[in-house]
Amino acid sequence: MKLGIVGLPNVGKSTLFNSLTKAGADAANYPFCTIDPNVGIVTVPDERLEKLATLYNSEKITPAVIEFVDIAGLVKGASKGEGLGNQFLSNIREVDAIVHVVRCFEDSNIVHVDGSIDPLRDIETINMELIFADMEVLEKRLAKQKKLANNNKEAAKEVAFIEKVMTHLENGKLALTLELTDDEAEYMKEYNLLTAKPVIYAANVSDDDIADDAANNPNVAKVREYAAESGSGVYVVCAQIEAEMSDLDDDEKKMFLDDLGISSSGLDKLITASYELLGLISYLTSGEPETRAWTIKKGTKAPQAAGKIHTDFERGFIKAEVVGWQELLDAGSLHAAKEKGLVRMEGKDYVVQDGDVILFRFNV
Repeated sequence: MKLGIVGLPNVGKSTLFNSLTKAGADAANYPFCTIDPNVGIVTVPDERLEKLATLYNSEKITPAVIEFVDIAGLVKGASKGEGLGNQFLSNIREVDAIVHVVRCFEDSNIVHVDGSIDPLRDIETINMELIFADMEVLEKRLAKQKKLANNNKEAAKEVAFIEKVMTHLENGKLALTLELTDDEAEYMKEYNLLTAKPVIYAANVSDDDIADDAANNPNVAKVREYAAESGSGVYVVCAQIEAEMSDLDDDEKKMFLDDLGISSSGLDKLITASYELLGLISYLTSGEPETRAWTIKKGTKAPQAAGKIHTDFERGFIKAEVVGWQELLDAGSLHAAKEKGLVRMEGKDYVVQDGDVILFRFNV
């Protein structure tokens, strides 16, 4: 999974990115790495892997990973060359979702680029820059297809659709809020529009607001209401607290969170929100060489899930040997789970469930 982080300057975006990815740290010592100054990879915490690895005496554990792309603070006019942000917009064309960091805290020592705290105005500013960037993409596509439209019905059909999307964007609406037919959805995939991507709003609050999930913060309430209108996700985070925790080990981090009355870190909450928004789950494979998590879409059938490991697995799929991870642990071994009738043989129509431990049978 790949997430792009956007936001205005001084909203806590880079603080959050740096704390989530511990950017600059040695990859040998931490379960992530930094590809370049604005890209970091983080492993997805999953207690199931450790337990299965212990059961199988696995030599290696490979968790799922999330790649974060940090975009320089966008300002008004970024899509037209203002500030530094425009040169990075292309970096998030390939992301699965956008994490939009919104400032919901007051701090006189941190100047807001627009002079006051107004999350809806800030969201609007960023959205308009993404809209302008998308309009530029569509204008180029439209010019190309118009040349073909006179002699090509498919091109003419696409011209009509592009004009429909552009009208929607010109009205200040994100492409993700446009209702699409199946054919139109295929067009939309090709354009890879920034405003068509799912959005998670990261409401950045002060440490005073984090314990009760900012229940009494009026700015967060506005963000939640706005997000609900477009089916977007929201999670509350304190970037400053995340930064303070970034160098702690797991035990120290747990004590820190307990002292604050918080059940999970910002990274954990973001991962949960991302999986829910994108409809993702993980199935597991385990054995002596390796225990590993594989991320797939909810509703994925067994052959396609097998294809995540290798295309040959999907092409030559015969059946899947499936057992729930907790049932396997409770049984104490795969052999014991089989004796208890907990291991199932599933065919091509089986829909893989979160936490399934699977051994694929195939023949190519």
